[in-house]
Amino acid sequence: MSEKPREIIISKEDAVFWMDKNGDWHNEHGKFEHPKIIKYFNASIKKDKNGYYIHQVTDEYDEKVYFSYEDTALFVFDIKVNKNIILTLNNNDTIKFDPKQLFTRDDNLYIQTSEHQVKFKDRALLKISKFMEEKNGQLLFKLEGKTYPVQ
Repeated sequence: MSEKPREIIISKEDAVFWMDKNGDWHNEHGKFEHPKIIKYFNASIKKDKNGYYIHQVTDEYDEKVYFSYEDTALFVFDIKVNKNIILTLNNNDTIKFDPKQLFTRDDNLYIQTSEHQVKFKDRALLKISKFMEEKNGQLLFKLEGKTYPVQ
């Protein structure tokens, strides 16, 4: 019978990396530049009752590193439009889009799910902008003949 890997938990105060308001990873040496490392970190984002963490499991350990972030830990990276609109997040999760959950803050677009507040990255924002319009100072989302005010 195989032995359970040793559990390692690192608090966000002790983490040596963090995420900025644009979803970019940093450490004491600066912004992460290597695409494979960035992709690995993003794909490893999980959440529990204590917050967001990077999860890594090997034969020897099961590690959770809670990390600090400036705005939100999850970002919409891509959008697929077919019968439904599906949002792909930086951690590779997908969520079905609900326009009633859209809101703006500080000139940024977000979607609020039951578990997460998710910010749209530039690429995703460009793709979804074709459904948006402004009328009398109110941002609106239009889909299939229906109009939804963005909070």
